[in-house]
Amino acid sequence: MEPNSYARSSVRLDATFAALADPTRRAILARLAKGEASVVDLAQPFAMSQPAISKHLKVLERAGLISRGQDAQRRPRRLEARPLRDATEWLEKYRRFWETQFHRLDALLHDLQAGDVKIEKKIKKNKTAHQRGDHR
Repeated sequence: MEPNSYARSSVRLDATFAALADPTRRAILARLAKGEASVVDLAQPFAMSQPAISKHLKVLERAGLISRGQDAQRRPRRLEARPLRDATEWLEKYRRFWETQFHRLDALLHDLQAGDVKIEKKIKKNKTAHQRGDHR
């Protein structure tokens, strides 16, 4: 990945995670996952002013998580899935890393429970593999 591409990707991920950090915005996204909705519809379940809801919607729009349509006089909002997919792909890399680490720990615990006399050798082998970046 080119440095500029990485920087753009990082800015998008930062905006996505910042937008997702607020429970009101997550609730709005959950509602929009069911289908598009007007600002009035989105504001209905919250005990906050219309301008406050509009601020949340602007954050979501800037992050690319929602878009604004036009239907006569209405401007319904709709969910945009790409930023969520990008965030999921980013998180998936770390999930795989930790899953590998847990599998190694499981194997070590199994050996300990079985009374394996070669445990020290396995620990050294895993440590060396980890230092080399070999995450099998």
